Amino acid sequence: MLWENHPLTLIMWLAVFFRLIAVVFAKGWGMLDDHFLIIEVAQSWADGYDSGRWLPWTPGNEGPSGHSLFYTGLHYLLFAFFNLIRFTDPQAKMFVVRLLHAALSLLTVYYGYRIAERLSDMRTARLVGLLLAVFWFMPWLSVRNLAEVVPIPLLLMSTWMMLRKKDDSKAVKAFIFAGLIAGLVFSVRYQTIIYAGGMGLVLLFQYRFRQALLFGVSYFFMAALIQGGIDMYIWGRPFAELTEYFRYNAENANNYITGAWYKYLLLLLGIFIPPVSVFLFAGSFKNIKKHLIIFLPTMLFLLFHSIFPNKQERFIITIVPSFIIIGIVGWQQLVTEKSWLKRYRKFIRYSWIFFWVINTFLLFAVSTMYSKKARVEAMTYLHRYNQVQSILLENTNAYGVNIVPRFYLGQWVDTYNVTLSEPLDRLSPEVFTPQHEPRFFLFFRPEHLEERVAKMKEYFPDITFETVSEPGNVDKFLRWINPNNKNEAIYIYRNKKYFPDKME
Repeated sequence: MLWENHPLTLIMWLAVFFRLIAVVFAKGWGMLDDHFLIIEVAQSWADGYDSGRWLPWTPGNEGPSGHSLFYTGLHYLLFAFFNLIRFTDPQAKMFVVRLLHAALSLLTVYYGYRIAERLSDMRTARLVGLLLAVFWFMPWLSVRNLAEVVPIPLLLMSTWMMLRKKDDSKAVKAFIFAGLIAGLVFSVRYQTIIYAGGMGLVLLFQYRFRQALLFGVSYFFMAALIQGGIDMYIWGRPFAELTEYFRYNAENANNYITGAWYKYLLLLLGIFIPPVSVFLFAGSFKNIKKHLIIFLPTMLFLLFHSIFPNKQERFIITIVPSFIIIGIVGWQQLVTEKSWLKRYRKFIRYSWIFFWVINTFLLFAVSTMYSKKARVEAMTYLHRYNQVQSILLENTNAYGVNIVPRFYLGQWVDTYNVTLSEPLDRLSPEVFTPQHEPRFFLFFRPEHLEERVAKMKEYFPDITFETVSEPGNVDKFLRWINPNNKNEAIYIYRNKKYFPDKME
């Protein structure tokens, strides 16, 4: 039986299957960062533009912005290659990007299984591997361009190298490569230095000084080569972006989403579906000494983010697979060793049944979620028009400005926002000149739409309704439970002065 004799093969195929579903259906983006700080910037560079004004030669640049240029730079190279071969369709390009990220994420499943097998046994490794393959948000996250997600497989690879060779006197290469891989990850997400630092501390606690030295020197060599080297090339000094990142976060730690120190503990308890999440927490603290190489980095990472004021949910994603590993390994050991738990056998069994039922429902719902569909499809629709020049975004139902993904439009047009705080009569005079006058008008949300369109026609009399871009089902649900959610329907109007006819 495949599950008994070759479980990893079956698990990997399950992981491939659900990640391919996400590649095909999970379009859009999750948070602003995984599109606008990666895809949008990289494509603009490939097109000879700089949408974020990150580069020193761009007019308006005010110095380093605190963003690591390595991960975005990799996408720049990919998009430059696409431009070279005239592969221009934005949705097709993102399909390739999702496919590449899904392939990388398979390493999370593979190394997670191997680590669990080394720390425990095949039975435990099967459960760990299965969870990493089909845990409800893992396939969806695997195709996102999140700096918090991309480091996961490489950190687990580094951990596996250290575990596999820990008693081998000839393991010099393993610890060098472990350090190089962890150092490479630093240039994707700076905070992973906490995780890597935990790995180094474990080696010191275990008096493995030679191995700690090999790991540490390799780590800092790679970090200096990639992060320092890129910054030296761009800014003329090493670690320019890194120092700006630390400065900015130190000064603005309380200017973003904050919360109590236990916020991430509650988050983990929630996403792992109680009461199974309680089992995992209990298991995490079982046999800490044996699991120290993965326990300490995970807990240090959790501790840092629990203390730091800025508490956005995505920050903790990096340690979710590690938490699964130590939680399942420890819980399986607890169930085996603690005789009193046998009295609760039925409760534990039904808890896992409940977990898998909820997880399966969420898995299919989330893996097929086209996130931010309305905004993506609005720009994809306008992609058929050439020389759009500029777009006006009207949302006088709200104060905040809207951002549209110009990547899917394929043109780096100007955008103008009209909101409650920035009404029509405050528009810049340039908006009414032929060069800058909006060719399309996007009205967000249906409330008072007729009155808003009529008001707009006082300034731009030639606009006519074109089409509507609807949010996806999950976006609609999220907006239903939170009306402040910005997944609104978008009503597109065309300026007939410049485009007399609708393009089919």
